[in-house]
Amino acid sequence: MAHIKLQFNLPISIMREDSRYIAYTPALDLATSGKTYTEARKRFEEALYLFFEEIVKAGTLEKVLKDYGWKKIRSQWRPPIVVSQEMQEVNLAV
Repeated sequence: MAHIKLQFNLPISIMREDSRYIAYTPALDLATSGKTYTEARKRFEEALYLFFEEIVKAGTLEKVLKDYGWKKIRSQWRPPIVVSQEMQEVNLAV
């Protein structure tokens, strides 16, 4: 397997749901959880590594990143930029 070096800033949200912490990035639609904030971050790093390891091994790195809206600029991949993350009140009657 070829070794590929990637370096980029990735937007990550960490949310609390009951007693668990959820780490999520919209740039790859990738999420994991942990019992603590620190565990969620660590498990996210592991999931991220496995995600990239698998798409590199499969030879689909470029296709997958393009499908998620990433751009290749001067041989470096850039994830989509999160412009805003905010709360929005929603009232539904279904």
